[in-house]
Amino acid sequence: MNLEEETKFLIKKYNISANKNLGQNFLIDENVVESIINAAKICEDDVVIEIGPGLGTLTNKLLQKAKKVIAIELDDKMINILKERFLLYENFVLLKEDVLRVNFEDLLIEQNIQKNNIKIVANLPYYITTPIITKLLEEKVQVKSITVMVQKEVADRLTAIPGKKDAGAITYCVYYYCEPEKVLIVPNNSFIPPPQVSSEVITLNMRKTPIVNLKNEKIFFQMVKASFMQRRKTLINALNNAGIASKDVIKNLLNEMNLSENIRGEALSIEQFAELSNKLEN
Repeated sequence: MNLEEETKFLIKKYNISANKNLGQNFLIDENVVESIINAAKICEDDVVIEIGPGLGTLTNKLLQKAKKVIAIELDDKMINILKERFLLYENFVLLKEDVLRVNFEDLLIEQNIQKNNIKIVANLPYYITTPIITKLLEEKVQVKSITVMVQKEVADRLTAIPGKKDAGAITYCVYYYCEPEKVLIVPNNSFIPPPQVSSEVITLNMRKTPIVNLKNEKIFFQMVKASFMQRRKTLINALNNAGIASKDVIKNLLNEMNLSENIRGEALSIEQFAELSNKLEN
């Protein structure tokens, strides 16, 4: 029985359908599953946190490779399937949680997990990809890598270079903490039901230390977010409107950096944002 047949069997057996509200699409392409596992470089010492396992398509492969798999699922129907499907696996832990509400620090303590071999793997619901990635990075969850399948448009933003065309506020957050890498574009017919958007697998490998030195991370990220929330405005106006600093202060700092007073935040590299936030902190 191949993966597509197995998926259709489970759908029929449990009389289920994809939950559109939870952004569910069932993966049926075995090559994509293998690509995700290979990209995450799963080995027998790894603890994998899988977000939104659904029917357990990825889970099944992860359990064969990893020391332990902690699956976080919200849908009751999927919970019941996963419980039955992986009942005999001693290295399987299932949590019914909303991932955006999970305290990962507490989770690792409860599960008695060492922090040096944790990896996150997920086929993420497209509508909450950015909040999930932002949460994992800003809460400094101690993981080695994050390998996820996301909407291609979001993948482009997550793996962009800060200051370039595809960049958004999340780009700076990702680039600060990670080395992003594109893995594989996934065609629509790899899913049941086929999504209306293209998908892509990416890996975010965590840096040992952030790429720039910041005196105050909070100010840095406030500046980036304010700039992209008002990306049509000049950086001076965006930061002033957000109450971060007055126009005169930002103007003087930009002059010190030999940057135009009319520059927009989206044009700044991560190094320039870092320099500006450090000057502001001083």
